[in-house]
Amino acid sequence: MTSANQASDMKIKLFEAFSDQSRLSILNALKERPLTVNEITEATGLSQSSVFSHLEYLRSCNLVISQQKAGYAFYQLIDTRIAKLLDLTSELLSDVVKGMESCCSYDVSEQG
Repeated sequence: MTSANQASDMKIKLFEAFSDQSRLSILNALKERPLTVNEITEATGLSQSSVFSHLEYLRSCNLVISQQKAGYAFYQLIDTRIAKLLDLTSELLSDVVKGMESCCSYDVSEQG
């Protein structure tokens, strides 16, 4: 596998981490500051078990870390560029939203 293919595979994995609505809501909640599981649960409306599960996935992808403070585990984005990427995505979508609506109707099987 070439390094270009490896880089492409890693980009796919990164965007797969962002592709789940629950994970995306957790990442958005963590943009401002580190949060406990209870705070993430309140911010996202997800169940505590779901938050734990998605945080484990995000930790395994090296997108969030946890730190113990005063007996609580606080979760935060591992890199501030994740928040910037989320914000940039929102900006981009506001500019291209009409094109994105037709994106789902594209059928790969129609291509040679």
